[in-house]
Amino acid sequence: MSQKKAQIQVEQKVPESIVKKTQRDSKLRDLVVKRRAERLGQNKARRAQLEKNAQAYEAEYKATEKSLIDNIRKAKTEGGFYVPAEAKLMLIIRIRGINTLNPQVRQTLRLLKLRQLHNAAFVRINKATIEMIRKVEPYITYGYPSRTVIKNLIYKRGYAKVNGQRIPLTQNTIIDQQLGKYGIHGIEDLIHEITTVGPHFKEANRFLWAFKLRGPRGGFIAKRKSFINQGDWGNREDLINDLAKRMI
Repeated sequence: MSQKKAQIQVEQKVPESIVKKTQRDSKLRDLVVKRRAERLGQNKARRAQLEKNAQAYEAEYKATEKSLIDNIRKAKTEGGFYVPAEAKLMLIIRIRGINTLNPQVRQTLRLLKLRQLHNAAFVRINKATIEMIRKVEPYITYGYPSRTVIKNLIYKRGYAKVNGQRIPLTQNTIIDQQLGKYGIHGIEDLIHEITTVGPHFKEANRFLWAFKLRGPRGGFIAKRKSFINQGDWGNREDLINDLAKRMI
């Protein structure tokens, strides 16, 4: 009798619902493994491409610097002068607060992304931006940033503006999602677009939140005097880099 019971128990079939569930779980598991492998492969290829782009940009920067030095030396040996091309990019830093602000000045500062004291932003140099700067000149200082300052600002103080939110630039995927359609997939691509004032500078600059800097080490000299009168506001040209380094 016990042998018949054992034989009946052995011949019992697994319910069809359990079989289907096992098959479904197996397919899902295989799909997850496949997608993970594809994602890892894509990430590896993306990192390799970003590294390749960074090396190409570095070579381009060095070639530009070498060309500038060669042209200066050539002009000097020939007894002439070499005048470099005019700057295309400007860094603006707000140095005064909101007290006694004219509404038109306040609106212009907002258009320049300088809503708070010690905010900084990049602008393309053209007739429109020059007119805006003239309206708010006593409240800002500006000049032509170097590649090193641009890189340090984006790496150390860079935040993205995504759906009205301020998000730190901790991953290249943030840049890729917002600017990938413009050929900007990583932070080095973003730095290159800003530095060279490329064709998609407007989109790249709009993507960046205004840089929030600290007060400069050593303080300001005289905010109510222009830079050419031994003060602070106004055009510093290349000397803006020294101030930016003290505020980053």
